[in-house]
Amino acid sequence: MVRFSFCGVELAALGPGALYWPAREALLVADLHLEKASWYARGGQMLPPYDSIATLTELAALQARTAAREIWCLGDSFHDKAGCERLQPDARARLIALTAATRWTWITGNHDSVLTDHCGGAVAEEAEVDGLVLRHEADPRDMRPELSGHFHPKLRLTLRGRHVARRCFVASGTKLILPAFGALTGGMDADDPVIIRAVGGPAQALVPVEDKLLRFPLAA
Repeated sequence: MVRFSFCGVELAALGPGALYWPAREALLVADLHLEKASWYARGGQMLPPYDSIATLTELAALQARTAAREIWCLGDSFHDKAGCERLQPDARARLIALTAATRWTWITGNHDSVLTDHCGGAVAEEAEVDGLVLRHEADPRDMRPELSGHFHPKLRLTLRGRHVARRCFVASGTKLILPAFGALTGGMDADDPVIIRAVGGPAQALVPVEDKLLRFPLAA
C-alpha cells in the first residue's frame, strides 16, 4: 500500500489495482467485469469459468487486509446486466458476504447500466463524496476532482529487451483513472490519445511497487 495525495485527499494505491481511502476506510475498484467468461460462453467461445470467484477472492482479501468499511465499485462490475444471475453459488456467496459486511455502492457503467439483481449494496449512476466525484467514465468537461475507471489502463515498457505490461493508474491534475480490477480484463495503453483526452491534459501513469509509487510521464 503506497500513500499519495490527489487533489488534497490522501489515498493509497494497492498493487492489484485498487485504491484505499484512509479517511473513509473505503476501498475503490473499477471494472470487475464479473461473469465475463460465462457471457462469452453463451456465444460459443469457451473460457475457464473462474473469473468471478478469482476477482471476488482477491477483493475479499483486500477488504480483510485494510478492514475497509466501505467499498465503491466504479462501473462495469458485471460484464452485462444479467451477470449477477449467472454467478455460481460460491461466487454469489462470496459477493453477498462482502456486500453485507460493508457499505457497498455500485456505480453503474456502460456494461451494467441496468442492475436488477446485484447481491446487495446500493446502486447509483455517480456520486460526489467528500469533494471527489465517483463515476465510471471520466468527463473532461467536469473540472471537479474525479475518480473513474472504464479504460482499463496498462503501462507497457521495454526493460532489458523484455516487453512488460502492468496495470496502472492514470492521473492528471483533477482526474484519476483506476485500472481494471477484474481477473479477465484486457487493457488500453496508458498513453493512448483516448485516455489523454479523457483526463484533459498532461498525465502520469502510476504503478505501485512494494512501498514505492513509480511515476511515468505520458506524452500528450
